[in-house]
This record gives sequence, C-alpha cells and structure tokens, in this order.
Amino acid sequence: MKKVVVKLDLHDDKAKQKAMRAVSTLPGIDQIAMDMKEKKLTVVGDIDPVDVVGKLRKQWHTEILTVGPAKEPEKKKEEPKKDEPKKDDAKKDPVADLVAAYKNYNPCYTTHYYVTSAEENPNGCVIC
Repeated sequence: MKKVVVKLDLHDDKAKQKAMRAVSTLPGIDQIAMDMKEKKLTVVGDIDPVDVVGKLRKQWHTEILTVGPAKEPEKKKEEPKKDEPKKDDAKKDPVADLVAAYKNYNPCYTTHYYVTSAEENPNGCVIC
C-alpha cells in the first residue's frame, strides 16, 4: 500500500472530475481524494507513482509531492480466547470465493446458458 500525493494545476471542478476519472482507471487504487484549495490529489493503493503521474501529465502540469506507505489504522490487540476452538476458515477453497464474488459482480451473466446447434435449428444458415 502506497500513498502518493501529487500537485496538479487545476482551475475548476470539471478539471477535478476529469483528473479523478483518469486516475481511477488505474488498477489497484483503494482511495482517491482531492484538495482543491491546495490543488493536491492523494491516491492510496497498490499503485506505481509513475503510472499515476503519467496519466495526469497528458493534460495537466503535475508534480509529485510525497510518496510513502499508507497509514493503516492502529489495531487493538486482543488476546484470543482459549475456551473456543479455532475454526478453519482459512482452508476455504479460493476458487469458490472467486466464483461467489463473480456472481455478485455480474449476476445476469452467471445464469444458465442455452446453446443451440445448426442441426437443431432447421432455419439456421448452413453452407453445404
């Protein structure tokens, strides 16, 4: 996880939207924030800063201010309870997780498919 802060030469909200849209097409982005008063764009995620600047330099003057690790919220350490047995949730099939995520993402494409052949359809176009 990296946090990249870039200074952009933007003048209005329309340019802000275009800049955020251009950066959002990059894979691995978790969060995008724009400060119009200071004209700073903050991008957090598994990204390459060169790719971010490359996308933005096509339309605006761009300067990299900082590149560093993203600050993760501090987690409170809790002692595991010894009375409860541990469940083996980590041993789930990763393919099943991907299939479930795909079904949630594209529900209309995960239904059954109906395939017909040229032999079943007498009006089908066949060159003999």
